[in-house]
Amino acid sequence: MRHRKSFNHLGRTSAHRKAMLANMAASLILHKKISTTVAKAKALRIYVEPLITKAKDDSTHSRREVFSHLQNKEAVTELFREVGVKIADRPGGYTRILKTGFRLGDNADMCIIELVDFNENLLSAKSDAKAKSTTRRRRKSSTKKSETVEAKAKVEETIQPVEEVKNQETASTDEEKTEETENKE
Repeated sequence: MRHRKSFNHLGRTSAHRKAMLANMAASLILHKKISTTVAKAKALRIYVEPLITKAKDDSTHSRREVFSHLQNKEAVTELFREVGVKIADRPGGYTRILKTGFRLGDNADMCIIELVDFNENLLSAKSDAKAKSTTRRRRKSSTKKSETVEAKAKVEETIQPVEEVKNQETASTDEEKTEETENKE
């Protein structure tokens, strides 16, 4: 039974679990995206988001606190130089979990966990979607009706000069006929 156990122990001892989460957090910070199981990703999210929050304040104290968790100088440097600057205005939710299916060997539920502000493909797709998408409302259908009315008016305007030209041609042919009949007489 798991009464009052507030987090997933992942079937590991506490030392193994802490080392594994520290290594996964360092990899996530360095590579911005890693592939793992859903259970590990959820545990990693709980572990790494407070560290990213501490990276917003670039002080010696916060660097030492983060280093005590990660034990990786390169990851701490990357976290405070790039990640902390980019997420400075975000109030939370720094990671995203995307499920990818099941692992072939043991059918474990797999996913990708990534830092939200570092997925260039998704960010560019969102900006393109915002630029391309328009909100459709009922008003648009009425404007289409008015556009069709305007188009009909334009067609009628072009038809009228054609009819006038035909009338002028018939008038001129009538005049020619009258002239011819006068000449014959």
